[in-house]
Amino acid sequence: MTELTQFIISGLAIGMVYSLIALGFALIWKSSSVANLALGQIVLLLSWFSYSMLVEVHLPIWAAVPLVLVFAVLLGWGIERFTLRPLIAQPILSLIAVTLGIGYFIDGLVNLKWPQSTGALPPIFPADTIRFGHAVISQEYLWVAGICLVVFLGLTLFYKYHRMGIAMRATADDQMAVQACGIPVTRIFSMSWIFACVVAAIGGILISSIGGISYGLVETGLGAFSVVILGGLDSFVGAMVAGPIIGLAESLGGGYLTPYVWSGIREIVPFVIIIIVIMFKPYGLFGERRIERI
Repeated sequence: MTELTQFIISGLAIGMVYSLIALGFALIWKSSSVANLALGQIVLLLSWFSYSMLVEVHLPIWAAVPLVLVFAVLLGWGIERFTLRPLIAQPILSLIAVTLGIGYFIDGLVNLKWPQSTGALPPIFPADTIRFGHAVISQEYLWVAGICLVVFLGLTLFYKYHRMGIAMRATADDQMAVQACGIPVTRIFSMSWIFACVVAAIGGILISSIGGISYGLVETGLGAFSVVILGGLDSFVGAMVAGPIIGLAESLGGGYLTPYVWSGIREIVPFVIIIIVIMFKPYGLFGERRIERI
């Protein structure tokens, strides 16, 4: 029972980070129908930039995090403005291929600037532990889950009440109608990439505070794809619900199956879920089912 409680709490916390990163994917997909295949590399780059601010420059956490978020804003704006906007009205495959190229380019930048394979952020959250019955849980998991909930709430309120949030939701439904209302769709695309990079930065900091920085963060981005597939490509609610499910599956599968199979089973679980979901429910749990006449 003690192990089960620890697996559940850690799985939920990691799963909520997956949800946060998956929200960035869903934002871009809903606004422009572009699948961001550079998601994992963006998380990796922003995590290493956080390391640079906190460890190399020795900034305090209250100064480093705003700088990381500003860098994320510039990164998202730059990617959309200089690599994707020139390809507007081009085949969607070209846009997807460009995001793949962006991912490889970011890989090169990371290896050039931070050739070391791993890094560790300084302690961000209290190191004390909390007891749940006989289980001993690190506070960092609770902090991570709490921050994710706050970000989810903030994004929900933004999309429901803020003018730009309403415009972004309208763009997801009908780009032509939004243009007819005088709202520049290119600005919506830029905001989508900016928001995606900001949530990737927050997710990268949170996940790195638990497990450190390594190339495995790219796999974290790939894990977020499984969240998107399970929840639905165009569903924010789906991303928020599916993340904890994937996190629990990883934690419980890795904890209980590793002694009987092999040590890498934890990394396989999200992709097994992807295959099962695509076979039986290709639109995801909350995805919009589209019927097209051909």
